[in-house]
Amino acid sequence: MGIEIVVSLRNKKLGLLLKDARLAAHKTLRECANVMGITPGILQACEQGRRAPSLPELEILAYFLNLPISHFWSSETISDDVSPLESMHLDVLVGIRNRMIAALLRKQREDVGVSLKFLSEQTGISSSRLKAYEMGETGIPVPILESLMTVLDARVENLFDRTSPIGKWMEEKKSIEEFLKLSNELKLFVCKPVNRPYLELALSLSGLSAEKLRSVAEGLLDITL
Repeated sequence: MGIEIVVSLRNKKLGLLLKDARLAAHKTLRECANVMGITPGILQACEQGRRAPSLPELEILAYFLNLPISHFWSSETISDDVSPLESMHLDVLVGIRNRMIAALLRKQREDVGVSLKFLSEQTGISSSRLKAYEMGETGIPVPILESLMTVLDARVENLFDRTSPIGKWMEEKKSIEEFLKLSNELKLFVCKPVNRPYLELALSLSGLSAEKLRSVAEGLLDITL
């Protein structure tokens, strides 16, 4: 399947998820477009699958709607129980994140030894357009970014924001999701204050090197034998 077909199908699926998430949160096109730093018309085109948002725009929208970013890689609709968030200048972060992603994309390409010309041949995207992406001059639509990272033997998840307030929020949402996947027994164990010393010990051990862990294990054997 050619990249154009893949991108087109991804655009349509992403558009459905975008509209579903917005309607579930009872937000207007203008409200969501404003925080993303785009026009309502552009967002409407995204919802219709005629174009796609960049990753920073998608991150901002997920934050604004209080959704995990992974929702836009799922096939599920959501309820309309979304809590309002404090107003922030989220649109300012879009430009910053676009430049960060551009730098990371360029670094990944250089690390794997791929030229712009080769990347252009593999994706069907002109070298001039790829250069504009790498300069951070324009946001990269998510389906195209996914395709570029695939050619560069990397995952788009590597580009997710992890440092800004939004990035930290996404990490918290991810941690909650992972916690909810635990068995009921483990959830109860983690939640009991009396078990906190065991959890802190496990955290400390997780930071030790293999050699130090081996030394600790040998010491425990000496004690028990």
